[in-house]
Amino acid sequence: MADRQDFGPQELNTIAMLGRAYSLLGFKIVDGVVGAGFPQKPSHSAVFAQISPDGSRLTDLARRANMTAQAMGELVDELEEMEYVVRRADPTDRRAKLIVLTDKGRACIAAGIQIIEGIEARIAETLGERGHRQLRTLLGKLLDAG
Repeated sequence: MADRQDFGPQELNTIAMLGRAYSLLGFKIVDGVVGAGFPQKPSHSAVFAQISPDGSRLTDLARRANMTAQAMGELVDELEEMEYVVRRADPTDRRAKLIVLTDKGRACIAAGIQIIEGIEARIAETLGERGHRQLRTLLGKLLDAG
């Protein structure tokens, strides 16, 4: 198989293009959030993208992010140390812990939402409103097809 460097952008397959777009957009979001005063690593997005407003169990976060509970636990530990989340007793099961956003964590997510809205606007500007709607429709079909 040829080295990835041998292919120009027009020669990339769909999977490679989606992967590159995912990486590029993920880094733009993290760069924007860091620039807004919320230091973090790209891997922390796995927590921020999955956590419920009322808190989530570690196992639920891991399942939704498609990663092991151990790996998710490491990310939560880092975010807890950075004061974005805290662990609290789950009121529905005292044996379990909920991962809950702090005020700083909620502010970080709000900054992320603003960055995402800006990226959405740039996508619409680049593709036009119709192209943006078509992209969303097609991506929705891919996601629904599983």
